[in-house]
Amino acid sequence: MQNIGRTAVIGACAAIAALGLTACGGDSSAAPAAPSRECTADDIKTTGNFGQPPTITIPDDCAPPKKLLTKDLSAGTGKAAAAGSKLSMNYLVVTWSNKKKLDSSFDRGEPFGLDLGAGQVIDGWDQGLVGVKQGGRRLMIIPPALAYKDGGRGIAPNETLVFVTDALSVG
Repeated sequence: MQNIGRTAVIGACAAIAALGLTACGGDSSAAPAAPSRECTADDIKTTGNFGQPPTITIPDDCAPPKKLLTKDLSAGTGKAAAAGSKLSMNYLVVTWSNKKKLDSSFDRGEPFGLDLGAGQVIDGWDQGLVGVKQGGRRLMIIPPALAYKDGGRGIAPNETLVFVTDALSVG
């Protein structure tokens, strides 16, 4: 009798465990659940001061934002950039989907020049750099619609891009 009781308890425990694993997604091939909230600029972690190559850390617990987000990491001085301003910028860009560095002018030691608002760069830059001041470091999280929505230049379609930029000059 004692063995029958023990067998029944073990069988019941095994059945409960099996049901629990199935109910909890015990299938390891199931895709992870998508994050329930969009990231903010404050969720993105950066290191480095103006003039130093930055690092960018994108969290796993929030989704890429659907709108352009900017955050000044250091304010800079002088006049604010506006359409028609000539800018000299250093930048580092990380792709959201794989969290890897895509490009860096810091690595090349070669700043990037542009006329703001002239369509020389992606819309996310033309919009996101408005107001930046010389000596300012800015974080920009650029959704696909303002970047390379269909992909290209080594960027996957529908990729969100995360930039840290340094405004070397604003003229």
